[in-house]
Amino acid sequence: MTASSFVLKTPCSSANIGPGFDVIGLALSLHLELQVTIDSSKPSSQHPLNCVITYDDQSKSTEKISLDPEVNLITRVALYVLRCHEQRCFPVETHVHIVNPIPLGRGLGSSGTAVVAGVMLGNEVGRLGLSKDRLLDYCLMIERHPDNVAASLFGGFVGTYLNDLRPEDVARKEIPLSEVLPAPAGGVDTGKRPPEPPLGIGHYRKFQWAKEIKAIAIIPDFVVPTANARNVLPTEYTRADVVFNLQRAALLPAALGTSPPDPDMIYLAMQDKVHQPYRQTLIPGLTEILQSMNPSTQPGLLGICLSGAGPTILALATDNFTEIADRIVSRFASSNITCQWRLLEPAQAGATVQY
Repeated sequence: MTASSFVLKTPCSSANIGPGFDVIGLALSLHLELQVTIDSSKPSSQHPLNCVITYDDQSKSTEKISLDPEVNLITRVALYVLRCHEQRCFPVETHVHIVNPIPLGRGLGSSGTAVVAGVMLGNEVGRLGLSKDRLLDYCLMIERHPDNVAASLFGGFVGTYLNDLRPEDVARKEIPLSEVLPAPAGGVDTGKRPPEPPLGIGHYRKFQWAKEIKAIAIIPDFVVPTANARNVLPTEYTRADVVFNLQRAALLPAALGTSPPDPDMIYLAMQDKVHQPYRQTLIPGLTEILQSMNPSTQPGLLGICLSGAGPTILALATDNFTEIADRIVSRFASSNITCQWRLLEPAQAGATVQY
């Protein structure tokens, strides 16, 4: 067989659910898709790294995506996985067509989704046979937020944690992707095998999710840079605020996994004092939305939180989805901010490959 093809689908994710800052994530039914074709009938390729990228931007994002396989995040991550297994480039000739409906920089885990797609791509084209548990280690060498990547990789509603690195691993907490690119981008060491991730550096546990609960993603038409969202957070927290979040984080998985859902319990369990109070300043109208909407004032609503670092708002609900979305969209409109919204469900399968 000289040609083969497969489709790789990776769901977006919403991290920091309620009090679960850097801990709890949710895979959602909006998928990054890679349509991959390998034509090995050709003796060689004229393309860098034997790879051609094409891109269908269904998200209508203003950010530009590079089609250079030495620059594109997905193919660079795939190349890292391949070079850890002594494969220096893609098979001849690899065509990766990216179909992306996930808005970039909006808090729906677009970069984490791309990293997961990259490790899955490397595993498939290299025929490496790595398990998803091992692929998580590779993801975490690039993206150190396990709530995003574990949700996209494994699917569903997940809790995550990172192991402490051994002293010998601390120096390489993350892999500079320049290490796996050809010279001059990669410098003098590009002929060497990059360091593989330690075994089991991150772990996850999938929680139950009540079948009645859907997620309304309200996506404002502006970007909150991750650096800005991180910079507004304090370096220290009071004991009271830490205990506040721990109490609610302990209840949230059980609350969202119980059918029928208890709106009052979920609403209270989704409160946060670690990141939302500080990031509200970056998102006009969010304070009013959080203060004015609750299960008593809006039937069907269970709780509202920032998705990731924002600006996307995630509203969990069992009914009246359009009414809830319209209220939030109109509040943003009063601040001259336009939004789109999507009704989503948990993507339980995570990243998948179909031949």
